[in-house]
Amino acid sequence: MPLTQTSLPDFDQPRLTLARVGSGLLATVMLWDFRYRSRNGLSRLTPHQLRDIGLDPMSAAAEASKPFWRD
Repeated sequence: MPLTQTSLPDFDQPRLTLARVGSGLLATVMLWDFRYRSRNGLSRLTPHQLRDIGLDPMSAAAEASKPFWRD
């Protein structure tokens, strides 16, 4: 019986799983960094600048006070 690609053990499976976990972790960290920087920048805007982008100071303060891991 000849060996085929499908009959060989898949030794790369753990490596592929680790790559998926790593890329998912990287995406999460990048999202958290984006949220942190965005909220930090939002907290530095003046009321006039907030009105320019269509936000009121109270909603901007509420968004800026959220921790980076919360959506």
